[in-house]
Amino acid sequence: MRDDSFSFLQRLLETPSPSGFERPVQEVVREWARPLADDVRTDRHGNVMAVRNPEGHPRIMLAGHCDQIALMVQHIDDNGFLYVQPIGGWDMQILLGQKLTVWAEAGPVLGVISRKPPHLLNNDERNKTPQFTDVWVDIGVIDRKEAESLVTPGDPITFELGFRPLRNNLASAPGMDDKVGLWTVMEALRLLDGRKLQAAIFCVSTVQEEIGLRGATTSTYGAHPQVGIAVDVCQATDTPNGEKKQVGDIRLGKGPTIFRGPNINPRVFDLLQSTAKTREIPVQVRGAPRATGTDANAMQLTREGVATGVLGIPNRYMHSPVEMVSLDDLDNAARLLAAFCESVTGDTDWTP
Repeated sequence: MRDDSFSFLQRLLETPSPSGFERPVQEVVREWARPLADDVRTDRHGNVMAVRNPEGHPRIMLAGHCDQIALMVQHIDDNGFLYVQPIGGWDMQILLGQKLTVWAEAGPVLGVISRKPPHLLNNDERNKTPQFTDVWVDIGVIDRKEAESLVTPGDPITFELGFRPLRNNLASAPGMDDKVGLWTVMEALRLLDGRKLQAAIFCVSTVQEEIGLRGATTSTYGAHPQVGIAVDVCQATDTPNGEKKQVGDIRLGKGPTIFRGPNINPRVFDLLQSTAKTREIPVQVRGAPRATGTDANAMQLTREGVATGVLGIPNRYMHSPVEMVSLDDLDNAARLLAAFCESVTGDTDWTP
């Protein structure tokens, strides 16, 4: 991975982007895209769209969502403890004991989340998963007055952000879902710089995917593409108890995953697969027998319909503070996206 591209990935992962609060990370995206695109625009929903060759045909939309799961301050009690509610899908057992950051208006406030210690739990409490009303965030204040001087209801909260490189070109960080997909789309934009294109390319950093594919719905309507590829993380199963029988044998470092199923246009799948073979890009294939839950689901059903594909970045430990990916898979996914866009002509047939 190039040094500037690696720095861009780190900046994405170290910048907060809870669903509905994506503005800071979108500024990072705009800064990256401006030198590479013919036009960079932000719609009223907050989606950032970087466009190459806007008069080309067909119109191809590449989408990676920038938002991450988060928490929101809901209540501050008399002792200054914060009670929270989730933004997106959380596993409470992973959340307990984590270091957190409240992204308040005046600046970040550090805290931790906890519950009654195990020594004091009764049998019923010990044998059940706590609810959000049973846990609290401690920001180290004396009372409610001090807490209210720092935070306010509605402030978003994330895991402590940061990037940790690992052996074999793996890396771990919260928010890999889906900042690695966003990075892939924007790295494809870089790879397309200076290349001759027949298609118009819309590289979109979508918002609010984690709460219902909302940004993809509005941005696809605005871009009006004929073809769309969502880049998102997918479950890696190369771990103990990996559910291979459920989602296939998907491994880190073996290439991005091309999805196949009713959410996927077969012509898009075929072209992604043949392009990977021609360019000698390693890929994996995963069956997806229903709507994928990615931005492709919203893209496919927009206007008169879009020929959609899904490119997955294998990810261990999804929706946790230690999500793990292979940087080689990111590079190969971006190469495949760029090669796909370069190969499309105005005569390419997308009819199944």
